[in-house]
Amino acid sequence: MSKFGTQVTFTTQPGQRDRLLAILLEAGAVMENVKECEVYLVHVSDTEADTIYVTEVWGSQEAHKASLDEEATKASIQEAMPLIAGVEAVRFRPVGGKGLTT
Repeated sequence: MSKFGTQVTFTTQPGQRDRLLAILLEAGAVMENVKECEVYLVHVSDTEADTIYVTEVWGSQEAHKASLDEEATKASIQEAMPLIAGVEAVRFRPVGGKGLTT
């Protein structure tokens, strides 16, 4: 089974980056206890005030999909939606590198 990764770019409503950032960091703390979630990184831009990036690596695409059905995940998404102006996601297949288990 192949690993699954995604890089998501969130554009927030003007001035809402910090509120969305708090939600995403809280989600990251929850992921600490999810074995199949190998990487969950939240990044901000020094030049784009309303942009947040999230990088995820999962043991499989199925594990990622299952995480979206969790009640805590659904609640976080519901809370975040009004803060988001746009989302762009890129899916990828991790193949190796520092920090990645094979």
